Amino acid sequence: MPDSKRYLRPEVTGRIRRLELTARRVVEGFLSGMHRSPYFGQSIEFLQHRQYTRGDEIRHIDWKVYARQDKLHIKQYEEETNLRLTLLVDRSASMAYGDGDSNKFDYSASIAASLAYLALRQKDGCGLFTFDTEVRSSVPARSNQQQLTRILALLDSVGADGRTDLPKVAKQVAQAIPKRGLVVVISDLLGVDNLMEGLRVLRQRGHDVALFHVLHSDELDFEFNGSTRFEGLESDDFLNCNPRALREGYLEALNEFLSETKKSCGRLSIDYVGVRTSDPLDAVLARFLAARTTLPNLKR
Repeated sequence: MPDSKRYLRPEVTGRIRRLELTARRVVEGFLSGMHRSPYFGQSIEFLQHRQYTRGDEIRHIDWKVYARQDKLHIKQYEEETNLRLTLLVDRSASMAYGDGDSNKFDYSASIAASLAYLALRQKDGCGLFTFDTEVRSSVPARSNQQQLTRILALLDSVGADGRTDLPKVAKQVAQAIPKRGLVVVISDLLGVDNLMEGLRVLRQRGHDVALFHVLHSDELDFEFNGSTRFEGLESDDFLNCNPRALREGYLEALNEFLSETKKSCGRLSIDYVGVRTSDPLDAVLARFLAARTTLPNLKR
């Protein structure tokens, strides 16, 4: 956890306060007055068996018990009232691209802050990990009133740096959060090797997973003109060229990458949310929440 004295300075607390106000603006309105949002879904845990009686739903019969005892028994479940939301925010060097509100890391931090605000408003537990080649900092999941301040302080304390190793990070996170819940990964996915291997680790541990794929308009549209020097954010490589000559091939490769990423997420039952940093935050969050109204519980 960062030095708490750092956050007593007015300019720092001011930035944290603005981040909180952004999250509040995004969330409030379409969730006003709801104790619990249906959007995240609920985790259902097995409680006990009871003997079958006329009128019980057949789908709840435990046929394994019937095979052993030759009697019909029904599975009963206990609904967990609280969800555990874990946020994974990419802080690798490529996330530093963009100025002002279009900076990818700042935009991603705002997404994370909004989701944290929503979860904590519902009395759900929420935690945060920031990562590049490994987990760099974290806030363990809690649901108390101070948790939002802890999360916002950590989001304000890190800047984009390093490369990305999602499989390694996923294993570290999976070990740190043994209890299943919703894991939201927020990243530009640039320089990520074996992306699906990392996400598969989280799914195999029983977590519900959502991926916010955040890209800048420059990366999606490639509207560069004139002689340009492109410098690697996660390497020392550079390229001097006429971008117009590369645009068609670049966009073809990008669209293939986006398409394959979406399909791979679909095969793993992972929610994929494509985002450009010029998108209004409230629209992005509303789109994500609306899509999850049709999703079953975490046992998908």
